[in-house]
Amino acid sequence: MILNNDTLVAITDGENLRLFHSKGHEPYIDLIEVENPILEMAHAGSGGRHRSSTANPDESRVREDDFAGSVAAYLNEMAHQKDCEHILVIADPRTLGELRRHYRPALNAKLVGEIAKDFIKHSMMSIKSAIETA
Repeated sequence: MILNNDTLVAITDGENLRLFHSKGHEPYIDLIEVENPILEMAHAGSGGRHRSSTANPDESRVREDDFAGSVAAYLNEMAHQKDCEHILVIADPRTLGELRRHYRPALNAKLVGEIAKDFIKHSMMSIKSAIETA
């Protein structure tokens, strides 16, 4: 995958978020890590969809879903800004599924791709390699 300059790259796993901006001359990828925003915790995860106690997920799963909802809310907000034209999301498959539930049309329009892998603790080289081969 070739990223345009200033693509926002969001890497999350349900507990952590890392943000990068792509810089450099295409087709080469140079990622610059940016300071993570303070997320307003959403309470819209999958736990709210279950009624019986046997079907309710454990607390950690509800927290992960709420965090994914918060990340999606942030990305939806970024999609409305003029200086953010392209967004790439990298997340583990379960978190990616929860994120997709919260995408708005503006974010879908600016989404250049998704990678369904857990790269939150990987090095910059591993992340670049995953993007290049996607």
